[in-house]
Amino acid sequence: MNGQSNPNEPYPLGGNSDRSVLRHGFRITTRKLPILKAGPIEHMTAKLGIAPPEMIFGDNVASIEHVGSGWKIEFNAFDALDLVDKTGNSMLQVAHSKEWQSTREKKHEGITEVVKPFDWSYSTNYKGTEQSPAKALEPSSTPIPLELLKRPDPIEFFDEVMLYEDEMADNGITLLSCKLRVMPARLLLLCRFFMRLDGVMLRIRDTRIYVEFQSGKVIREYTAREDKYEVVRQKLAMQGRDAPAQLRDPNNIVDLLPIVDKSLESVQLS
Repeated sequence: MNGQSNPNEPYPLGGNSDRSVLRHGFRITTRKLPILKAGPIEHMTAKLGIAPPEMIFGDNVASIEHVGSGWKIEFNAFDALDLVDKTGNSMLQVAHSKEWQSTREKKHEGITEVVKPFDWSYSTNYKGTEQSPAKALEPSSTPIPLELLKRPDPIEFFDEVMLYEDEMADNGITLLSCKLRVMPARLLLLCRFFMRLDGVMLRIRDTRIYVEFQSGKVIREYTAREDKYEVVRQKLAMQGRDAPAQLRDPNNIVDLLPIVDKSLESVQLS
């Protein structure tokens, strides 16, 4: 053995790559590993039917499991990418889209013969992968209690998990990531899709999972926001803010984007 890793073999799962805590019957787990190697990328490409993003963290996971009932929700890159439009009907048309497709054909040469038309922004309305043997999330009118989340409660567990990222041939950024924080009485997971296509559009799609430990209540809130790039740039300029810098961070602009879709669901697990 020469000590070099095989680029076609996946990274070993579990062990030191997993972080997990158990709180009031809920197991919260995150896994963070490097970007996929060539072999796993080829396998994922074949299953998805589209070229993957530049940086694909296919082994990374953020999950919440209710041990007693077997209910679980997991966030992973493959299931999120599987919801990307593969027909090309919702592809954002910009001057550099053909250039981007050309780079993909070269970059993944030998993995896929042809890059089919698809949404090159990798926009997804992924809300998590739910496993529910008995109970499942259902439409609800109960919002996440923001006043409870504003309390200065100690954070017992925090992690951030990147699922995928792509710079769209230097035309902007598109990424999907999860942040999870656990307090003594509750937890909140935020899975955020952020897309900035310079000169064209800004898009944020947030999925929040809120768990109240004592009651066993789980709430899922999905909110999609988007607006034209120039509209948001002008709003920032009117506020005297540095638009180029502000537009790099979704936290700076999320409240400037109008809501285009929203849903609420909940499940009572105990």
